[in-house]
Amino acid sequence: MNNRLKVLRAERNWSQAELATRLEVSRQAVNAIETGKHDPSLPLAFRISRLFAMPIEDIFLDSAN
Repeated sequence: MNNRLKVLRAERNWSQAELATRLEVSRQAVNAIETGKHDPSLPLAFRISRLFAMPIEDIFLDSAN
């Protein structure tokens, strides 16, 4: 699954560590999601959606399409 997390984070000048703190996850988790090595759990995807005030489908892109 592709995502826009790195771009959204960069637009706010947040480090991976700062985003991780805001999401209550590790910096390594943020890195794994940004690089596509790991997909977030549904609860985490909702937290990301709320943090960026965007629908989940605007952040996470189905790579099958």
